[in-house]
Amino acid sequence: MNLDRPHVIIYTDGACAGNPGPGGWAALLIAGEREKALTGGASHTTNNRMELRAALAGLSALKVPCVVELHTDSEYLQKGMSGWVQMWLRKGWRTASGAPVKNQDLWRKLLPLIEKHEVRWVWVRGHAGDSRNERVDALARQAIEAIGRDAPPDMEG
Repeated sequence: MNLDRPHVIIYTDGACAGNPGPGGWAALLIAGEREKALTGGASHTTNNRMELRAALAGLSALKVPCVVELHTDSEYLQKGMSGWVQMWLRKGWRTASGAPVKNQDLWRKLLPLIEKHEVRWVWVRGHAGDSRNERVDALARQAIEAIGRDAPPDMEG
């Protein structure tokens, strides 16, 4: 770990009302005593896209290179960034079965961010009492309610 860089903890979550359907995401950034919550959503999306959007928003909000501990209850995000993405890059953005990687546009946007920051991806069990995970879950669900029907869709394609 690079001790010269600021240390930031990020909690992220994505949610959907239907899958696909209206979706919301939230990221909670914690640096020392300071906290900042970010939220957003889309009128037509998937839960996995919202999970990726939350991580993108959290990492994009960092103004300088940081040591980041990113907590997510999404195994899709955690496993994707901790291992699958390296295989996808080797295989030309194809899965082990040869199919195109879903949500490739968002995975590709995450790559330069993890090069800028030193990121450790931490999976947490959802709805298991972790207060910060519960907080981002509630914020993501509130974002679904706040987006309204006029929000743009967020579907790859």
